[in-house]
Amino acid sequence: MVAVEMEKRDGAAAMSPGEAAKGGARPVDRQGLLQHSREFLDFFWDIAKPQQETRLEATEKLLEYLRARPEGSEMKYAQKRLIAGLGMGRETARPCYSLALAQLLQSFEDIPLCSILQQIQEKHDLQTVKKVMRRPALFANLFGVLALFQSGRLMKDSEALMKSVKLLQALAQYYNHLQEQPQKALVDILSEVPEAMWQEVLPKVLKPDLNSILGSPEHLEIFLLAQQKVPMQLEKLMGSVNLLSDENIPRLVTVLKMAANSVKKERKLPAVALDLLRLALREDKFPWFWNEIVEQGLMKKQFWPASYLCFRLLGASLPMLSKEQLQLVMRGDTIRHYGEHIVTAKYPSQFKFAPEMNEYVGSFLEGCRDDPERQLAVVVAFTSITNQGLPVVPTFWRVVRFLSAPALKGYVAWLQDMFLQPDLDSLVDFSTGNQKKAQDASIHGPERAVFRLRKWIILRLVSIVDSLHLEKEEALIEEVARFCFFHSFFETKKPTSQIPETGQRFSFPVEGRAREVVSSAFFSLLQTLSTQFKQAPEQTQDKHPWTYRLVQFADMLLNHSRNVSPLTPFTTQQRQAWTRMLQTLEELEACSSEAKAKATAFQHLLLLVGIHLFKSPTESCDLLGDIQTCIKKSLGEKTRRTRSKATKPQEPPWVEVLVEILLALLAQPSHLIRQVARTVFSHVCAHLTPRALQLILDVLNPEQNEDEDDNVVVTDDSEKQLENEEDKSSESEDNKNSESEDESEEEESDEEDRDGDVDPGFREQLMAVLQAGKALGGVDDDDDEELGDEAMMALDENLASLFAEQKLRIQARRDEKNKLQKEKALRRDFQIRVLDLIEVLVTKQPENPLVLELLEPLLNIIRRSMRTSSTKQEQDLLHKTARIFTHHLCRSRHYCRDVGNCVETVSTQVERLVQQAAHQADSSVALYYFNASLYLLRVLKGNTADRSIRKPQKKEKAGTSASTKPKGPEVAQAASCLDLNLVTPIYSSALSSFLTKRNSPLTIPMFLSLFSRHPMLCKSLLPVVIQHVTGQTRPRHQAQACLLLQKVLPMRELRLCFEDPEWEQLTCQILAKVTENLRALGEAQTKSEQLKNRSSLELLNTIFRIINHEKLTVDLTVVRGVLQSQQQYLQHRVRQKEQVAGSSRLYDIYWQAMRVLGVQRPKLERKDAKEVLSATQSPVSMKRKKKGFLPETKKRKKRKSEGTTQEEEAKPAATGGDQLQPPSTGKKRKRKKAKVAAQAQVEGTPAAKSPATESLSPEPPAKTPKLRKRNRKLSQVNGATPVSPMEPVVEKQYQKELPQKGVSGKSPQLALQPPAKTPKLQKRNRKLSQVNGATPVSPTEPAIEKQYQKELPQKGVSGKSPQSALPRKKARLRLSLANRSPSLLQSGAKKKKAQLRKATKP
Repeated sequence: MVAVEMEKRDGAAAMSPGEAAKGGARPVDRQGLLQHSREFLDFFWDIAKPQQETRLEATEKLLEYLRARPEGSEMKYAQKRLIAGLGMGRETARPCYSLALAQLLQSFEDIPLCSILQQIQEKHDLQTVKKVMRRPALFANLFGVLALFQSGRLMKDSEALMKSVKLLQALAQYYNHLQEQPQKALVDILSEVPEAMWQEVLPKVLKPDLNSILGSPEHLEIFLLAQQKVPMQLEKLMGSVNLLSDENIPRLVTVLKMAANSVKKERKLPAVALDLLRLALREDKFPWFWNEIVEQGLMKKQFWPASYLCFRLLGASLPMLSKEQLQLVMRGDTIRHYGEHIVTAKYPSQFKFAPEMNEYVGSFLEGCRDDPERQLAVVVAFTSITNQGLPVVPTFWRVVRFLSAPALKGYVAWLQDMFLQPDLDSLVDFSTGNQKKAQDASIHGPERAVFRLRKWIILRLVSIVDSLHLEKEEALIEEVARFCFFHSFFETKKPTSQIPETGQRFSFPVEGRAREVVSSAFFSLLQTLSTQFKQAPEQTQDKHPWTYRLVQFADMLLNHSRNVSPLTPFTTQQRQAWTRMLQTLEELEACSSEAKAKATAFQHLLLLVGIHLFKSPTESCDLLGDIQTCIKKSLGEKTRRTRSKATKPQEPPWVEVLVEILLALLAQPSHLIRQVARTVFSHVCAHLTPRALQLILDVLNPEQNEDEDDNVVVTDDSEKQLENEEDKSSESEDNKNSESEDESEEEESDEEDRDGDVDPGFREQLMAVLQAGKALGGVDDDDDEELGDEAMMALDENLASLFAEQKLRIQARRDEKNKLQKEKALRRDFQIRVLDLIEVLVTKQPENPLVLELLEPLLNIIRRSMRTSSTKQEQDLLHKTARIFTHHLCRSRHYCRDVGNCVETVSTQVERLVQQAAHQADSSVALYYFNASLYLLRVLKGNTADRSIRKPQKKEKAGTSASTKPKGPEVAQAASCLDLNLVTPIYSSALSSFLTKRNSPLTIPMFLSLFSRHPMLCKSLLPVVIQHVTGQTRPRHQAQACLLLQKVLPMRELRLCFEDPEWEQLTCQILAKVTENLRALGEAQTKSEQLKNRSSLELLNTIFRIINHEKLTVDLTVVRGVLQSQQQYLQHRVRQKEQVAGSSRLYDIYWQAMRVLGVQRPKLERKDAKEVLSATQSPVSMKRKKKGFLPETKKRKKRKSEGTTQEEEAKPAATGGDQLQPPSTGKKRKRKKAKVAAQAQVEGTPAAKSPATESLSPEPPAKTPKLRKRNRKLSQVNGATPVSPMEPVVEKQYQKELPQKGVSGKSPQLALQPPAKTPKLQKRNRKLSQVNGATPVSPTEPAIEKQYQKELPQKGVSGKSPQSALPRKKARLRLSLANRSPSLLQSGAKKKKAQLRKATKP
């Protein structure tokens, strides 16, 4: 890399001042340059990084650094380094260095540009550079010129400008490497050149030859730029040039194609094309340019880059064109070709130009809001691009939001006129290639085009209303709504001025399917108006909703029977129902303020059903009558209830009738009806009766609803399918290849179905036909006579008819299957809509007793859907039912407070739900049933019992327990309707089933939720759990019982239910059960037994915590003896690695319990692992080489004496016993390391009570006393202690081997010492420490030193012998090394510096 070479070439530039000072005298640079810091050099590395933030930050820091040293050598180095970086091999680094050089030249204007350009040419000389480095050199020159241009100073220096232009012209010759980049850079530079300098620059950049100008897009762009900047000087140079002439058309087309191909990857409009367009507009030759150059030239042959250039030129030219020029552009071959591209570009891999064109049109409409005529012309022109009558722009074209109010009003009027009187000749219509091949006059006639156009127009009108603001365009919205309603249900008999919709007649008759499309669009519009445009009183004149205004409009149309007639005339009964509806609306408006909300809901319902009277008169007429009856009874219910019951006892309540009406309305797939039904039901659900609720539940009952036939929903769905049939067929014509593939796949599937559906009857018929035609030869047939032609023809006809009948039968079965699937899907959709009523009920009336009847139907839906949730409808039904059940019912803050006489019924329901939960196959389903039972328990607990029952209970309690006051849970339990005598056996059997059944769907969290909510019930069920801790049950169930007790016992609510003696007795009982389990602790062979042992130990630890927290008096002698008896076996299994998965965790939990009992954990279980690790790993890999230590090559080879090894092996190893640790007599010892302390906490041993022998670490046997003495001397010189790479591992190993016992100074267990230290040497060290007050420690044993400091008494001795200074100083040094303190090697470093100073003196 160039940067690396620069740093190497500068000598010690990368050396930091600290390193130079360490190395003694700094070498003098021959060139006299200053040494640059590492920080300064790092700027250049950061400049070349790919992250933009890093590059910019490095450039700013470099400039700040240079501003502080403007006259130093750093400036020259920076220039040199940046110029060298322009030719780096990494392509991403070159622009970074170019930008940094531009910033440098911009900040320091005293740097001459010519000198920089000269340095660039000298550094990257194109004449002397090698062939391999030519490409980086070319780019270095190019980026160097760009840096001069970006600095902003190039236009001020004419000399540098001329040299840069000359260099760019020279670079243009290397087209293989640089492509057209030098010419583009030259154009960019010339666009900024002032007119004064053009006279000098123009002859050098432009040749006076038209062929040269039309040879490349860059030369043509320079010519157009000069013509715009200095037309007079260009005329002097070249004379009069008529560029837009007929003879230049081929060359102009070629240049534009070259320009289009050059920007194919960038996908943008070439500047030369836009400049030619501007030139044509200035010279008033735009029609000639568009017809000859664009449509006859570029669009003549199918070349997609040229086509995209034309599309971009069309979009960019919109703001420049007048209304007449827009009409010319929008009706030519270019716009037709654009429409074909939109229709055919449907695959994801194809490039789609429509989003880019939408941006052009949107920016144009937004920029010319003051010119509504041009806006309207462009929108109408794009709407007129049609494919066989269907506009190519979508119905939700979002650019319409930029239209001004007059343009929008004109666009809506144009759409309405085109709907009434379609003008197919004014459209730019086209057909794709596949459509032309499959052209059929009987199908693709003008009627089909008119239908497609009208369907698009009506949907376009509805989408326009969706994007409008109500407060600004209320009149326009009303106009569109009236238009859709009128043409959905009425027709004109005689025009009248009172109804503007009757002013125009249809030029093409409206078909029935077109009326259906308009009707569905109208109800979609009505839904939009009802949901999005909820008018405030101050925004409307009559303070009525949109539906009311449309009803008034409909009433006006009905009254003008001479001018207008409905498509389906009303009968006398229907007209009377319409009149009564209007009267009821007036009565609802006159209601009092108390019933205003209910009246408003009924008003919406009446209006909606009244509008539907035009769509389905018969059904809506009956509904209107029933609704009016319900409204009158609901509003006057208080005064007429008794009289109505007395007069008409057989008449159903109005609530039931209204519920049936709402269910009938919900059968229609309309979101508006769904919202209105929710609103109405929220006002009447307070009056709901059991029979009305049963009507809703009958719909949700899957078993009863299987045979029902929802004709309304199926009919609506089929109608929608018929509406979209034509569009699907027309769109499929554009994709014949994909259609053929689909057809082949369908044929294969048909063949498979046919093979699978072959029945014996068809097989017999086939055999009979073949035998009749003598096509089957028997075994005994000897004659080889062939069938004649007539016999063969007859056989073929019989076979063809037979297979045709079989194909029809297969198709009929398939159609029947599809019909059943559709009906099932529609039925599920209907159930999802009906669930809205259930959601309203549990949300608005959670305290209604009828809510309790919803539990089991909802659970049945969940259970069935969990079993068959394969389709999307099933999943939606499941999710919605589960959400209602969980969030709105079980977790609701409010619930039924008036159970009354239904306590026994609710208790029976609880029993049924718990039994059903225990018999489920899936735990997730069982959870819902169990939560339902908990909800019922909550209801029973929240309801208070009768006073007559509650008083005797109080008296009885006062008599029996006068001295002791009952606790809170008992008082609350006595006052509630929850009878523990009834509920306890229910959950007791469920709990026994859970703890005995092999595959029980019940889980521990279910019972934990039960126990936390009902602690008194938990108190009654605890004996069942304790009983299953031991006994003949399976180990897995015993583990579950232990785990359940472990979670339940710490509950505060449960503790409040027990007296102190009872709680202590319960604790002792559980402890005895657990102790019985622990007698077989080490005998686990299976995973379930291992789980039982672990759960028992965890439960034991929980009991210990409870005993310690509450200070209970419990005898733990038996538990301790049982645990100690299992220690050796557990330890043996851990060593031999015979345990199953999880035994190490079991061992840890075991020692947690033993620590509570006062027994510390020995650290012998990791001995074998450490020995294997130290034997397998190499010494170099055990300890990383640190700075200041001797390398491995400088150390002597280890000499391991046989006697020492034998002595080490002969010494007995100490074993950890079970005795308790005696109290320590010395001071409180500090923790040796954080790691040791953390390990002690995990293993159950407190770090503060670790024995003194635990910190002993042996010395490697290879180091003799003589070698240690030599190392000590060497450490005084080097300032470091020599450490063997094997020492840390050996030290840790010996720490693990030593027993955890408090030992006196002369205990026999201290015999485990490093073999290199003889007892004589130890005794000598101890004596020396008593005299000097410090312990002599070997340089490799910091831990041993700390241990001996803790073991031996620290006596203050007056007077210091000269022999004690050096050991004490070395002890401090070793302590700092062991603790990794910041004072590491300070004394050694000082001595090293002193020795270096002595060595440098002569």
